[in-house]
Amino acid sequence: MTLKKRIIPCLDIQNGRTVKGVNFVGIRDAGDPIELARKYADQGADELVFLDITATIEKRKTLVDLVEKVAQEINIPFTVGGGIHSVEDAGAVIKAGADKVSINSSAVKRPELITEIAERYGSQCVVLAIDTKFNESNWKVYVKGGREETPLETTFWAKIGESLGAGEILLTSMNNDGTKDGFALDITDQVAKNVNIPVIASGGAGSKKHFEDLFLNTEANAGLAASIFHYGEIPVPELKAYLKEQNIAIRYESGF
Repeated sequence: MTLKKRIIPCLDIQNGRTVKGVNFVGIRDAGDPIELARKYADQGADELVFLDITATIEKRKTLVDLVEKVAQEINIPFTVGGGIHSVEDAGAVIKAGADKVSINSSAVKRPELITEIAERYGSQCVVLAIDTKFNESNWKVYVKGGREETPLETTFWAKIGESLGAGEILLTSMNNDGTKDGFALDITDQVAKNVNIPVIASGGAGSKKHFEDLFLNTEANAGLAASIFHYGEIPVPELKAYLKEQNIAIRYESGF
């Protein structure tokens, strides 16, 4: 059975506000996260991702109180990441209303964390976020908000993450992030074909056609985007209607 494709807005959070940059830099304000979350749930987004983008750099926990406020406003699956370094941290955001937790730098530093969270809350709760960048001849994994390169090769790390208990991969191409030039189809498809868990593609969405290309040319299960949704360039219902017209099986709610 083919999983229906998902459309996922992403809230990158800094100092309690939704922000967006290009290639992980040049951050600018994009609005109130609670208002945006409510809007996306009302518009029929399939899920919502909330990433506290400076929690790891600032060596602090995720903004649990803000997570709780967002969770109260939505009725769709909700993934939270940033600053989750332990099973206890994961438990705190799940208790606050998150359905899944996203871990990135902390998983690279201590891979067994993936297993620990999966054993406590189930693999379906664990999203392995991979920030990746193409350097010379290879896609490498980056940590600390994209500031630090690791020796890990991206597809290899995705397979390790799955073997340790991750239930989903959130793959962000730093080369494409914020450019609106389209998703990184090559690495996305490579990762998706090498794991047996869903892959969310992130980085580069700028048009409805980019989502069409993603779903027709890769085995990704979902497309994640931020600025095109935050600034009203492509409303979620409009995107879903377009994809349905292209005969792409998506989670489609009536009424749009």
